[in-house]
Amino acid sequence: MNRKLKNEELNRINVEEFKSVKKTPIIIVLDNIRSLNNIGSVFRISDAFLIEAIYLCGITAQPPHRDIQKTALGATESVDWKYYNTTIEAIQELKTNNYKIASIEQAENSIMLNEFNPVNEKIAVVFGNEVKGVEQEVINQSDLVIEIPQYGTKHSLNISVSCGVVIWDLFNKLNA
Repeated sequence: MNRKLKNEELNRINVEEFKSVKKTPIIIVLDNIRSLNNIGSVFRISDAFLIEAIYLCGITAQPPHRDIQKTALGATESVDWKYYNTTIEAIQELKTNNYKIASIEQAENSIMLNEFNPVNEKIAVVFGNEVKGVEQEVINQSDLVIEIPQYGTKHSLNISVSCGVVIWDLFNKLNA
C-alpha cells in the first residue's frame, strides 16, 4: 500500500533557496491574459519547474492581487516576474538577450510540441489571451510556433493547462 506523504515530508525548498538555485532556462511570456486564476496557476507551474521568470504583458494583471494569490499560493514570492506595457517590448528585450521566442499557438508551419527538441538554449514561451490567442504581431516576431497536438472535437486548452503541458515537456527535454 502507498501512504500519502505529509507536507513536511516533501522536502521542499524555501523561497530563499528557490531564489539561489539554478533555474530552467525558460521565461514564460503572458500575452494579455485576462483571468487572474490563470495567472496564479502559471506562477505555481513556474515555481514547480524552477522557471527563470514570468513576463506579464498588456492587460495581464500583476501581483499582489487577491485572485492571483488564491491560485498562486505564494509562488508570486518565489518566481521572478516583470511587467511590460506590450508583449512586443518583452519580445524585443528577450531577443536582445539571445532568447529563442516560441509562441504556443495553432498556426501555419507550427511545430508539434512532441516533435520540438530544444538544443540547450534559452527559450521564451509565449502564451496568448484566452479568447484571441497570441497576437499575430507577436507570432510574426517569434522564431517558431509550437502547437500542442489535440485529437478530440475541441481545438483549445485553458491557458494554465497549456502552460503545464508545454513547461513539463520542455523541462523534461532540457533536463534529459
